[in-house]
Amino acid sequence: MAEVPTQARAVIIGGGVVGASVAYHLTKLGWLDVVLLERKQLTSGTTWHAAGLIGQLRATQDLTRLAKYSAELYAGLEAETGQPTGFRQHGSLSLARTGERLIELRRAASMAATFGLAVEVLGPAEAKARHPLLAVDDLAGAVFIPSDGQANPIDITQALAKGARMGGARIVERCKVTGISQANGRVTGVLTEHGPVAAEIVVNCAGMWGRAVGRMAGVNVPLQACEHFYVLTEPMADLPKDLPVLRDPDGCLYAKEDAGKLLVGVFEPVAKPWGVDGIPEDFEFGELPEDWDHFAPFLEDAMRRIPALERVGIRKFFCGPESFTPDDRYHLGEAPELRGFFVAAGFNSIGIQSAGGAGMALAEWIVCGRPPMDLWDVDIRRMLPFQGNGAYLRDRAVEGLGLLYAMHWPQRQYVTARPARLSPLHERLAAQGACFAETAGWERPGWYGAPGSKPEYDYSYGRTRWFENWATEHQAVRERAGLFDLSSFGKFLLQGRDAEAVLQRVAAGDVAVAPSRVVYTQWLNERGGIEADLTVTRLAEDRYMITTAAASQARDFHWLRRHIPDDAHAFLTDVTSGFAVLALMGPGSRDLLTRLTPADLSNQAFPFGAAQEIELGYALVRAQRISYVGELGYELYVPSEFAGPVFDAIMDRIGSEITLAGFHALNSLRLEKAYRHFGHDIADEDTPFEAGLGFAVALDKPGDFIGRDAVLRAKEGPPAKRLVQFRLQDPRPLLHHDEPIVMDGRRIGLLTSGSFGHTLGTAIGMGYVRHPDGVSQDLLRSARFDIEIAGERYPAEASLRPFFDPSGARMRR
Repeated sequence: MAEVPTQARAVIIGGGVVGASVAYHLTKLGWLDVVLLERKQLTSGTTWHAAGLIGQLRATQDLTRLAKYSAELYAGLEAETGQPTGFRQHGSLSLARTGERLIELRRAASMAATFGLAVEVLGPAEAKARHPLLAVDDLAGAVFIPSDGQANPIDITQALAKGARMGGARIVERCKVTGISQANGRVTGVLTEHGPVAAEIVVNCAGMWGRAVGRMAGVNVPLQACEHFYVLTEPMADLPKDLPVLRDPDGCLYAKEDAGKLLVGVFEPVAKPWGVDGIPEDFEFGELPEDWDHFAPFLEDAMRRIPALERVGIRKFFCGPESFTPDDRYHLGEAPELRGFFVAAGFNSIGIQSAGGAGMALAEWIVCGRPPMDLWDVDIRRMLPFQGNGAYLRDRAVEGLGLLYAMHWPQRQYVTARPARLSPLHERLAAQGACFAETAGWERPGWYGAPGSKPEYDYSYGRTRWFENWATEHQAVRERAGLFDLSSFGKFLLQGRDAEAVLQRVAAGDVAVAPSRVVYTQWLNERGGIEADLTVTRLAEDRYMITTAAASQARDFHWLRRHIPDDAHAFLTDVTSGFAVLALMGPGSRDLLTRLTPADLSNQAFPFGAAQEIELGYALVRAQRISYVGELGYELYVPSEFAGPVFDAIMDRIGSEITLAGFHALNSLRLEKAYRHFGHDIADEDTPFEAGLGFAVALDKPGDFIGRDAVLRAKEGPPAKRLVQFRLQDPRPLLHHDEPIVMDGRRIGLLTSGSFGHTLGTAIGMGYVRHPDGVSQDLLRSARFDIEIAGERYPAEASLRPFFDPSGARMRR
């Protein structure tokens, strides 16, 4: 063991490929005082037994960019460091056994092509020409990526580690971290079995130990190890050395050439969690027991795909652990619970291909204080406290491993670790025919079937069986009234004499309003990018309620908490569980609600943006007149213990005149109105003026607010990037998200959201258009726009204004 320093600028915990990458990239950014601590030896946890597949096509554009960076980095790493990496770019071949799988692959190919990743869509015969060992008689097609490849994971790690050392980093093996030191909400270093190390920054790259290391710091890092299987054949005569990496996701199969042999692995639908009671202290380059009964059915299928496997022996059966997160997306970023404590862990069997990009992004995040791009998909702040529960992680991991190769359907639902969070109205909604979808652990109505039925999701890139149910709910809200259960909203109370001052500093909007007023606002970062999109309701001079989306609950709570000055008299409390929220929306909502309460709901007494306490059933309910669907409507905040009786009172009195509506209708209604959704349409790299939300920014309010200077600069000229709404001229195709936007024949970006506009009668979406001279309505009218869906282009109309009710008159009448 090398000597352990007593201090460093940054300490990285974990010597796998990700930890080595973070160290390498920190030194590239000029940080010389970097120390990496490894409990045993470099790569001895998970990295050493990884298959080493370097694929670049990921689920989203930003994750694909990071994977693409990894491949580019590895291609030059040996020349830079002198350390062999085993990196070979013979491409990858992904097979489709069904038409729907081919649509999925073609959609991904369209997305990748938007930012320069070469992808070829092949027929079965062309696939066999690329990989002669294949049986292709049952294939619908394939996708080939020439720049994909494979590498030796140990060598890649050693090359990154050598590059880090060349840049000044120190790497200490045989040094276990036993604790995290902290003071005043900030990390101050680590404790090791050989003494303490003081540090400004600590990075948790501990792989399958990442959850335990997080707990040392009081940080939630949800992940669980699972057994992962592959076999290595005996040498195969005349096996081509330049075979592309093979992926046959419909057979849960991958394969690669490995020194004259074939390595064949699977991501089976029902996985085996491992280490649920803890990882053995002596685990190092460890293997797990063989399980031929578990693996054999997949090997038999592999033999049908690659008939040569029937004629060759198996030299090695391997089983080793890989860590998986609850949503199959890795954890990256600064932990919300502790300043200066960063996480890069939970890589879901794609650690080698992700490590280069993840290390680069996290290093920039550490050095610059912000991520280099929108990384909300993998941001550690998306995780909620309950997701660190061991039983939840064990049960979800059974499904998570197999989902890597399962169909990535629109609206696909997890089946494990449910239910976790239930609205107070759950049983009542189930009795009314709700088909539940999960978000942030909440069971929320996606759509409704007939009362007493057992509605279930079916999946397709086209129209599903529940398409008409969704359409009925959507149109009911437009024509009369619909009732939504929005209890999953994140809800916070900010109280104290300095509450207004704190929120005025954090919010871009003016929240110094009279009590009983609702303000729609964004919270910005210093670059003017949007960190949160929410409503603030002033309840009293010293009390506010903040309401945000379920998925943003942890992120927004911690953002506000971090911006409360130490000497401020302001206290933040998460009261999400304290209130159910019912939303009565539609042109008939005022007349219907008037029959339930003695309150004066006239436009004069209760205008748009107002909030007041009303009697409803036997409860006192706070009603807020605001809308996410573009119609007259009211959000009803009901103390949780009164939620059931209030719902019953509504259904008893007006149930025959309203339609229960789910979140698919909510989404399509908001898209018709071009209402933004944080994490899809707006993120921390988008300014309000780029997002078309300049109306919500109060540049003239007294005092300063975070991001004001950046917003002022952005306002000086026409935005070169604008969020634009699109609608297809052809009513047949559906849009989901990430479809390429084509302007005058050239791909210029991707849709951030997509749905079907049942009122407009065609598919609609939103996405960013860029032009150096500014994006105006005149530009949009003069250009030709198409949306590319699985390789086919469909003409679309583009607009900066909503296609539905552009003046917003319907919700203010």
